[in-house]
Amino acid sequence: VQLQASGGGLVQAGGSLRLSCAASGRTISTALMGWFRQAPGKEREFVAAISWSNSSTSYADSVKGRFTISRDNAKNTAYLQMNSLEPEDTAVYYCAARRYYTGGQRIYGSDYDYWGQGTLVTVSS
Repeated sequence: VQLQASGGGLVQAGGSLRLSCAASGRTISTALMGWFRQAPGKEREFVAAISWSNSSTSYADSVKGRFTISRDNAKNTAYLQMNSLEPEDTAVYYCAARRYYTGGQRIYGSDYDYWGQGTLVTVSS
């Protein structure tokens, strides 16, 4: 499975961006899709995840109410709509996929089997 993340860029505080993560290859093996981010000098952290089968979602507390994760099964693509962006959201955003998923929160990088390259999001104040 290959994951291709896109959509990053420079935006002012309060603005919006939508990230995309397109999966190719053996996409049947992407039961759960997630987004993580890593800010300069900080550890990678979980942002959001969505189940491919029933669209159940989970979010980090820091983004609840501002970010929305969604997916388009026909396009094998997951999205992260980011609204009300804050300078603290500045980071490289990575998408990830987990082969098997039967429920529960998967918030650790080790929970995921495949990773895409990062896309940089910069929020200016």
